[in-house]
Amino acid sequence: MIEIIISLLLIIGTFFILSSSIGVLRFPDVYTRLHAATKSATLGVASIMIAAFLFMLFDANIVSGKLILGILFVLLTSPVSGHMISRAAHHSGVKLWEKSIKDDYETKLESIKKKT
Repeated sequence: MIEIIISLLLIIGTFFILSSSIGVLRFPDVYTRLHAATKSATLGVASIMIAAFLFMLFDANIVSGKLILGILFVLLTSPVSGHMISRAAHHSGVKLWEKSIKDDYETKLESIKKKT
């Protein structure tokens, strides 16, 4: 039973990483590429690391604190780094895709400037 769960987690992780790499190649601008890279890759790497943790826990009878810390590290840092990279891109003047409907961050910056 545990082999089936581990296999499913590995397949799910592989699917998310594959979809992330396809998204980075196909999406039109920096912001959508960052979305693909951070969301899907985070879920994919976390799924694979959870599968490795379960394998070590049930098959090798070893509890690995390094894997638990790795899972937490990936889940915390990847979305934050994607957010910071997108903010830096916006502040440096990288334009949105021409078919984007609206820029919520620009609207928020304008409302902050009006208050000061």
